[in-house]
Amino acid sequence: MRKIILASASPRRRELLEQIGAVFEVCPAKGEEKITKTDPGEAVEELSLGKCREIFSEQKDDVTVIGADTIVTLDGKILGKPSSQEDAVKMLSMLRGRSHQVFTGVTVMSREGENVQTLTFHESSQVSFYPMSDREIQDYVHSGEPMDKAGAYGIQGKGAVFVREIQGDYNNVVGLPVARLYQEMKTMGIQIRE
Repeated sequence: MRKIILASASPRRRELLEQIGAVFEVCPAKGEEKITKTDPGEAVEELSLGKCREIFSEQKDDVTVIGADTIVTLDGKILGKPSSQEDAVKMLSMLRGRSHQVFTGVTVMSREGENVQTLTFHESSQVSFYPMSDREIQDYVHSGEPMDKAGAYGIQGKGAVFVREIQGDYNNVVGLPVARLYQEMKTMGIQIRE
């Protein structure tokens, strides 16, 4: 089985891969995240490809690299990670009582001898929030949880209390659609689990 590298610092992505029994190393991409696309699906694919390429280009041996990125969109506007607590409050105020989309782009690059394969895809899920009071938003932001998460919330953490409904893959909202990733890698002939 060739070496597998996750090109992400996200502890949530690491936990999801561990959950399905994947054997991998973590080597986070350090490059600046630049979005040049306006379509959310294309934007997350572009971000995941950039992360994946950076780490793949540093490898010399047979290897498979997985890059991923997640964004939240509301009314066609992309919401990334909040830049400040005020920004987090603003995002959550926009999301409360409404539905939004979560997009995760995934790129897999693999080398076996002279054979190099690249596959990029994205998943989208719709998340609906309950109404939230200003106090609830302030308390949640002060917990610190929203600060490193797209859309300023973590569905797998304290933010779960605000989620009324999900349409689509829950793991996609957490940050990595592992079932789709497993199926796509199987199609590429890559074994992700021992």
